[in-house]
Amino acid sequence: MIKRLAAASLAGLLAASSAQAELSYKILNFQDLDGWAKDDHASALATFRNTCMDMDQPDYATLCNLADTIENPRAFFELFFRPVMIEEAGKDAMFTGYFEPELDGSLQPSARYRYPVYAKPPEAKGQWLTREQIETGPAMKGRGLEIAWVDDPVELFFLQIQGSGRIRLPSGGHIRVGYGGNNGHNYRSVGQELIRRGTYKSHQVSAQVIQNWVRRNPVEGAALLRTNPSYVFFRKVTRVSPEQGPLGAMNRSITALRSIAVDPRYTPLGAPVWVEKDGDGPMRRLMIAQDTGSAIKGAQRADIFFGTGDIAGKAAGRLRDPGRMYVLMPIQRAYASLPEEDAL
Repeated sequence: MIKRLAAASLAGLLAASSAQAELSYKILNFQDLDGWAKDDHASALATFRNTCMDMDQPDYATLCNLADTIENPRAFFELFFRPVMIEEAGKDAMFTGYFEPELDGSLQPSARYRYPVYAKPPEAKGQWLTREQIETGPAMKGRGLEIAWVDDPVELFFLQIQGSGRIRLPSGGHIRVGYGGNNGHNYRSVGQELIRRGTYKSHQVSAQVIQNWVRRNPVEGAALLRTNPSYVFFRKVTRVSPEQGPLGAMNRSITALRSIAVDPRYTPLGAPVWVEKDGDGPMRRLMIAQDTGSAIKGAQRADIFFGTGDIAGKAAGRLRDPGRMYVLMPIQRAYASLPEEDAL
């Protein structure tokens, strides 16, 4: 048994070494960053301050204390950080967008508000009931698990994909819901299902196209959504005002067009990241890595947070662009990341 464990550990170390060997690190100067001097560094610094106190590495903690006393935001980043390009062999950079949906709903069911937003039942452990069984069966009925009711099952489906959102109440107020668990089934893309059926070509499919098709075909649309067996439960979020941004992976509010979701294996949560997004509507700005996502994998992969509501959703849904990103690391950490032969 010990030999088998030792062999497994060695294999794991070799795999990790191999993966590390495929990474390349390059330190740049700030004048190498396209558009750096034109950005709003004060806005980026305010977003950085929102989560830097939660970073437990000593060098970041020191810089967080300094950030509270700085008078020149651009000078703060240029004095204490260095931009580092981290690349994986054979993997191109990719930027996508995400947003916080806003749905119309009520705390009481009615003829209009009849689609429940559920909290997770205590028995939903491991692989539990499918989406179809949850929506059409008796398991959730009469148990008081409804957080609210909304008026659109399609928007509820996409709320589950995003994992959090705001519900606008008839009184004019809002409540915010966050991810509360799932039913243990793997997500299955309904967009891919429409492509498989020949309804659309791959380049035609987007969130808006799916929503419109389901609304035009309500019976077939409901069946389409249920081809995805995964179901997300929610919890009511009360620690931040609904007027603030939703909570990211650092359990702090995130900021539209300043916060990004990253792969934390390569980019520390809380770190500043210079984004150079190409494609339609090029973007050059300093953002902060404050969130993660199951589809965000790789050193040059980021999901840009666009904000709350339909306008943000449309902008985020269109985004799928190349570019490059540079992690701003504290100076000593930046040079320590280089291979020995490059650091000499």
